Formats: sequence, C-alpha cells, structure tokens
Amino acid sequence: MPSPRFLFAGVAVILEQISRIPPFTDPEVADDAAQQISIYVINLDRSRDRWEHLCSQAVEYDLNVTRIPAVDGRVIADADRVDFHPHSFIYHNGRKLLPGEYGCYRSHLLALERFVASGDRMAIVMEDDVELNERLIPRAVAAMECVQGARLVKLVNHRLVGFKAICETAENDVIGRCMHGPQGSAACYILNRKAAKKLLTALKPMLLPYDVALERGWSTGVETFTTLENLVDFSRHRADTTIGKRMHYRAVKRHFLLRLTAHWFRTCDQLRRWRYAIKAGRETAADLGKR
Repeated sequence: MPSPRFLFAGVAVILEQISRIPPFTDPEVADDAAQQISIYVINLDRSRDRWEHLCSQAVEYDLNVTRIPAVDGRVIADADRVDFHPHSFIYHNGRKLLPGEYGCYRSHLLALERFVASGDRMAIVMEDDVELNERLIPRAVAAMECVQGARLVKLVNHRLVGFKAICETAENDVIGRCMHGPQGSAACYILNRKAAKKLLTALKPMLLPYDVALERGWSTGVETFTTLENLVDFSRHRADTTIGKRMHYRAVKRHFLLRLTAHWFRTCDQLRRWRYAIKAGRETAADLGKR
C-alpha cells in the first residue's frame, strides 16, 4: 500500500496540473462575444495608404473595422488644446508636450467615446501601424474572459520587464502585469464599456502621454493587464511615426535640475506599479485557493 507521503505528493502534482488547465470557453459564447466587438482604427487623413492597407487585411480576415479620423495635433494651436495644462504636463514629464502626443491623446479619447456610444460590450482600439490577423478577435476575447472587472488588456508592447504571469487563456496566451515600466505603445488594446467610461473621466486632463497613462491601472481604476506575447505585429509604417522621433523628444527636454519633479513622480509611480503587479498575483493565488 502506498505511503501517505507518496499519496500526498501525487495529489499535489494532480492539483498543479489542474491549475494549469486553461478555462473552458463555450464556442457559442465566444462567437457571441466576437459579434459584439468593434475594431476602431485611429487614422490620420494624410495617412490614406495605411488605412487602405488595413482595409485590405480586414477583407482578407473577414473583420469589421471602423475608422476614427485622428486629430492632427500639429494644426491645433497651443491655446486651443482642451483638457490640457502645460505646466502640469511639464511637472510630470520634465519636458514640453509634442503636438503629435496631443493628437494621439485626443484621437484615443474619440475612439473611446465612439465605443461607449455604440452599445457594444467590448472593443479593440488600435493605431494604423499594426497588422491585423485572423486570430486577433478570439485571442483578445479569451484574454478578456480570463480576468474580471472594468478591465483592459494591452495586446502589444514595446518592452516587458519583470513580467508576472497571472493566468492563461483558453487560447494559451499568458496574461499578467509588469513590475517595471512604462511598457510603451497604445497601438492595440481591448477593453469593455465600463473601462472605457472610467478612462474617459480618469484621463482628463492630460498629464502624461497617452500610452503611459493608459497602463496606470492603479490611477485610472481600470484593471489593466497585458499579454506576454504581442497579439499583433507592427507594420512597416512603425518607423515612420506621426508623433515624434527621438530627436524631437530631446529638443523639448528641460535641464536635468528642472526635471527633478518628473524624476520624483516616476519614482513614486514605480513603487505603485510594483504594488499593483504584486497585488494581482496575490489575488489570483487567493482565488485559486478558493476553488
């Protein structure tokens, strides 16, 4: 007869395997969720070639995409910028705002407003420098079903440092949060209506670049996650940024001593980020223990 110690070890292995099994998703439920998702693409009027390229991909993969005419920050005078206070932005960033950053911020808010008005349950918001693919919607939906609350899942990032896994989706994608940031890029993310409504309030006024502000779930009140692997690829247009290049950012930076407020803010924000990532891991472990 096997010893109690041997039986205990066997049970532990079985439980570990069970915890790794991704959640079951009913195909009919998944199809229903996919039908209630819109893909909003932010696109400048002068970037017609990008929109045409995405439209051809949408036809190829049988996806419905809605164009959001992007705001061109270069044609908006400083005095006409709404929900923006220049001194607050400099305080938090140690530099002046680039016109393209303001355009990006306003464009994403327009996409969120359009989504909220649509009545859809979820939406994918993307910029026009990423590539569509046939598995985008099922993988994105599975990511949303894996987590709870007013939530947002980033589907692409420039960098992932100190990634902490939280769960695995029915599509075998790993979802988690990062201990370090910012992760960079707001090029593609999925969110629900409740999250969009919260963001439309929490992101006003503009204190940070949109991609930085988006992932600060501890501040916005939106449960924010990211996929370990990018669910979409960047297109060849990525190098031809419409926001600003490194030389443009350097040109608006203040002297090091005048950036001390920004350094202090980033230090405090990093501490909040650590706590946010660790807290998610603990909550997930507690949920598993209750099952």
